[in-house]
Amino acid sequence: MSPAALSLFTLAAALGAASAQAVTGTFPPVPLASKHFTYPNLPFQVDTDQGLIRGTQTGYNICNSTTENQDSLCQTSFFNDATDFCLWAPSKPGETVADVEGEMVAWCSKPGHGTRLIPEGALTGLQFLKTPDYIQVVGFIDQTKINMASGDFGGEMDPHGADLRGNPMGGVMFSTSFGNGIQQVIEWTNFMGSNSFCLKACDPAGANAANFCQHIYDRIGCAYNAPNAAQNNVFEACQADNADFPGVYTGADGAVTTYKQPAESLGPITSIPFTAKVPKSSNCTPLTSSAVFTGLPTAAAAAVTGSGSASGSGSSSGSATVTGSATAKPTGTSGSGSSTGGAKPAQSSQPSDATTLAVSTIAGLFGVMFSVVFLA
Repeated sequence: MSPAALSLFTLAAALGAASAQAVTGTFPPVPLASKHFTYPNLPFQVDTDQGLIRGTQTGYNICNSTTENQDSLCQTSFFNDATDFCLWAPSKPGETVADVEGEMVAWCSKPGHGTRLIPEGALTGLQFLKTPDYIQVVGFIDQTKINMASGDFGGEMDPHGADLRGNPMGGVMFSTSFGNGIQQVIEWTNFMGSNSFCLKACDPAGANAANFCQHIYDRIGCAYNAPNAAQNNVFEACQADNADFPGVYTGADGAVTTYKQPAESLGPITSIPFTAKVPKSSNCTPLTSSAVFTGLPTAAAAAVTGSGSASGSGSSSGSATVTGSATAKPTGTSGSGSSTGGAKPAQSSQPSDATTLAVSTIAGLFGVMFSVVFLA
């Protein structure tokens, strides 16, 4: 082999080794969805992996009365019932989901979880469904009051993500809804955008939790991932049958088919060959927002200044004292171990009826369609 050829061979080998190292540095040794915890025995940060492509977890998971403020960086979420749930949203005002999905923080509808609180009046309608295998809340929100940019088409958060670290990284969820006290929910999804949201948490003991809370349909939104009959200005809690698994449908010929979401590189999704069936609901109880969403701050009090600092140390005992801010980087970690946003929706007015939920034919900034746009 000539010196020139040997030099090229050596360079190619070095580049190949570097490429392999880069790929190895993408994924954590233990995926987020495989990290199991009992509450409140959480490490200060769930994601402790270093040297991976997306950097380090930005928030913390030991959350208590010392972290419950509108600058909190808590990334431990709860979903208990129609009046007690947390949504993932940015820590700083005016951000888009596509830019910060890995750094989202918990915003909760009730005090007591050590998180930020959804401001009073931000929630304008919702439907809660409790089914045999999952709980789900779909609703309407002024997303600017939880730091999302006005007009952001949004995207999806789940405990997987392309690199298995979750969106947000280190984000975990707990629930009291499945009959065994406070349990970690392993499979969940949360779509945020277009002044609307859907949150779905699957029974950790259910045989089909991963199927009911699929995370691979991040481009077709709430209509297909969380079929519902939510209406703006209406608050209700219902029992319901299970919906079909997201992406699975029965055609006119009776054949059961699984829809394959096309790759984003193929451009916008302009049509889908089926309409997801809204499951039958019963025993619906109307709720009064002023009666159930109490103890929430006003929008002015909820404004994030982005100033200040956070400090904290912790262990799995959950006894650490932590204060947070939008610019804080916590210290003292311990313990083990996508979706994209798009352009403005077709219309900026608040939607009014989830029964008209449909996929928009407007191409997103990244060729992404987010079907939680409610067409009037």
